[in-house]
Amino acid sequence: MTRISRRGLLRTGAAAGVLAASGLPLFAQPKRGGRLRVGLNGANTSDSWDGRTHSDLYMIASAQGAVFDSLTEVAADGSLIGELATDWEATPDAKTWTFNLRQGVTFHNGKPFGADDVIESLQMHVAEGAKSAAQPIVAAISEMKKTGEHQVQFTLEAGNADFPYLMSDYHLLMYPAGQIEEAIAKGIGTGLYEVTSFEPGVRMTARRVDSHYKGDSAGFFDELEYIAINDSTARMNALMTGQVDAINRIDFKTEALLKANPMIRIQEVTGNQHYTFPMLTKVDPFTDVNIRRALKYGINRQELVDKILLGHGLAGNDTPIGPANQYFHADMEPLTYDLDKAKFYLKEAGLTELNIDLNVSDAAFNGAVDAAQLYQASAKGAGININVVQEPADGYWSNVWLKKPFCASYFSGRATEDWMFATAYEAGVPWNDTQWDEPRFQELLLLARAELDSNKRREMYHEMQQILRDDGGAIIPMFANYVQALSTKVATGDTVGNLWQMDNARMAERWWMA
Repeated sequence: MTRISRRGLLRTGAAAGVLAASGLPLFAQPKRGGRLRVGLNGANTSDSWDGRTHSDLYMIASAQGAVFDSLTEVAADGSLIGELATDWEATPDAKTWTFNLRQGVTFHNGKPFGADDVIESLQMHVAEGAKSAAQPIVAAISEMKKTGEHQVQFTLEAGNADFPYLMSDYHLLMYPAGQIEEAIAKGIGTGLYEVTSFEPGVRMTARRVDSHYKGDSAGFFDELEYIAINDSTARMNALMTGQVDAINRIDFKTEALLKANPMIRIQEVTGNQHYTFPMLTKVDPFTDVNIRRALKYGINRQELVDKILLGHGLAGNDTPIGPANQYFHADMEPLTYDLDKAKFYLKEAGLTELNIDLNVSDAAFNGAVDAAQLYQASAKGAGININVVQEPADGYWSNVWLKKPFCASYFSGRATEDWMFATAYEAGVPWNDTQWDEPRFQELLLLARAELDSNKRREMYHEMQQILRDDGGAIIPMFANYVQALSTKVATGDTVGNLWQMDNARMAERWWMA
């Protein structure tokens, strides 16, 4: 076998690129102690410890970020490191991967961790009736074999140079074999923190595990308290009044108030988070590519960056691949706001006027309702009449997203191109929120996945980005920086991860009390 380590992957280009990360160098040496209280959005009363259902920050931070572990982890600097796997190697075609597992690890109930746990935890995602966004990742594994108590071999249907990255997906949590139902009910993982209470959609508390395998290198708080605060104003007030020590997703319109408080600091990280307006391309009128193109030209992207993000981001080009990705197509001509072209494509669709509903809520992203109203105003001059339907925040992801033909959404982006495309653009995957399955794009997706030559991969990914820009069903008007706020009582490392919000949702592991 050829060992493809994390360094080798990055050095040879066999895996896609590393996300750049940035942060504020504050306190060089972490120290143990204290209780971290964080106000987070993205919580629902239907939340559970079932990783297959996790879709937003609250449960990502609670589960993978604190209570559970995965095989691999994207570090704050964007490199791939082992978590429950110590190392991995692949055959030259990247089709067969062998993972060596960490020894001496136990679940919170005392059960030792081993190969059986890995296999059973992954099989959950392809079980009959399972609705997991990680289903396409696991479905691509044709065979999982236990080759030792602490070694697992995966044979893929086709080579995938990014496979170790995919094992860090936040849905792919490791549960104790034979006890998965109990582990989901009680939150039993191998993470640095053990659940002490959990009220779905309200609050989670946890305490530091003694003698954890990560030792003193992570997990510096004695206790955690994650409070569900979906409303951005309520989150800001909770931080301003000292009820919490940190919040995610600040409202840019109230940023000045936070900055004026000497006990609060703003943390801004550039990544691949993007705000979107997906169209279900199997539902009329979005089946017509001319309608989709008219809508693409009817939106003023820079206006949204200026007025919704207040400059904390950049205009998008209807592809989820951003500047932090290795194969970002920087030279691709940007889509511009052009009412003449919007009218032209309406005419190509046989229309002079289009009347559609756009279902939105600020649950999708801060300012989503305002963004929809700006879109409504900008498109009107082309004869596109957008009726903005404001939906309740509670239940938005279960009642609107993937169900209403035209809505608001967001994605955090992914560390590799294939990971992003496999999550939301591969035909038939659960999170393909446009139902788009253009044949050439799907062909390139499979070819690029197995291609180890970096230059050839780049050509394929560039073509895929052009196809999405021109014909895809997602309007991606802007990439938004992660902007969060912390009390000065909390310290962070020099580098803050930008794969997900809040240091890759791992603030419980990486931050400490100053």
